[in-house]
Amino acid sequence: MQASIALLAGGQSRRMGRDKALLDFLGEPLLARIIRRVRPLTDDLFIVATDRPEYEQFGIPVVPDRIPGCGPLGGIDTALHVARHDYCLVLSCDLPFVHPDLLAALLAIPRDYDVLVPVRSIRTDQGGDETYETLHAVYAKTARPAIERCLAEGHYKIVSFFPYVRVRRVDEAFLRQYDPDLLSFLNANTPESYTRALEYARRVLDRGEGGSS
Repeated sequence: MQASIALLAGGQSRRMGRDKALLDFLGEPLLARIIRRVRPLTDDLFIVATDRPEYEQFGIPVVPDRIPGCGPLGGIDTALHVARHDYCLVLSCDLPFVHPDLLAALLAIPRDYDVLVPVRSIRTDQGGDETYETLHAVYAKTARPAIERCLAEGHYKIVSFFPYVRVRRVDEAFLRQYDPDLLSFLNANTPESYTRALEYARRVLDRGEGGSS
């Protein structure tokens, strides 16, 4: 089932202190690693970022934010405007262990939704005891009116438009079939988490499990 893939790299990396997408990860920029993993899944792969001439090295289109200053929700809005397909998988640029098999499984789920989002049983700043992995999710172009309304009203949290669209949750049991340790959601958005991710990847290589690195 065809879908576009958008890599959001428009953040200011305040917690990291430098551009996350360009961090070295086992000898290649982190964003290059993600591109290599997802490229076989789509014929429409692009980066959403503004004023990043360094990204030309990655060899895929770089699309500027349609409405600057709106955070990741603005990036999703931009992705849905330029995507060639009706559905777009949106990924953050700081996920070194995105799992192609899991992504393919998500894209194969029947498309009776406006948003398809993995949900994990961990507490974050979203509130409650669950976390919607909104930057590892599939969005339909049909979600655009609700997104644009929230942006116009100054509501920039991604989940702010969820009450107005059909949201299909993907629970941990499904996710773990393809990614038992849920490493797909391990991000590298702080110096500490980047170091942890690198240490894990090096341990995997030392054990000779290159396919998981």
